[in-house]
Amino acid sequence: MNARPSPRRLVRPRLYEQLVERLCEYIREAGLEPGDRLPPERELSATLGVSRASLSQALVALEVQGIIDVRHGDGAIVRRTVAEEQVLAVLRDRGNRHAEIIEARQALEVKLAELAALRRDELDIAAIDAALDEMRAEVASGGRGVHGDESFHTAITRAARSRLLSRMMDEIAPMITETRVESLSQPDRPGASLAGHQLIADAIKAGDARAAADAMRAHLVLVSDVESLRG
Repeated sequence: MNARPSPRRLVRPRLYEQLVERLCEYIREAGLEPGDRLPPERELSATLGVSRASLSQALVALEVQGIIDVRHGDGAIVRRTVAEEQVLAVLRDRGNRHAEIIEARQALEVKLAELAALRRDELDIAAIDAALDEMRAEVASGGRGVHGDESFHTAITRAARSRLLSRMMDEIAPMITETRVESLSQPDRPGASLAGHQLIADAIKAGDARAAADAMRAHLVLVSDVESLRG
């Protein structure tokens, strides 16, 4: 006789997902438009009854998806408005586990860094440097480096000149969003990530494929260390 299938285990939404939903609801119900400012983080965390760290993770999730800009001294500025269901769809793809996403990134991005060191030209180097400058400015102003981080990895993908690998990266881009949210939310992580980016960039500029691959692998190990924020 065939065994009966067991009901799937109920997955509890993570706290930052719940906060993302509440913040999207607030933006909609308050009638906020692009350019409008959210209340200060201290006020939001008190109103929602959560820690600043938990709120920070939710804000990063919104920033990564282009819903808000978090500017040091100015707070969170609305960039565009969308239904919370659209935002949460990216975050709640429960079939794509964190470890699997990191494995996919290691398989693709380590090779992309290696190829970039072999195939980059002056325009590619300029794009990589510009991404580093962007992230450095974000971090220096108290931000999390979200946009610079994304620009950096995009620049390396383009420098590798592999259409197939580039298409594969496009396929997993929504999944990478989750790892970026969880990693850059951790204290001191943006600065550490920036340092890792610099090592990767230096190896690519030097044309050292092995060093570029090793630096990217080490960077992705750092990105994978987010257990303290999960649950």
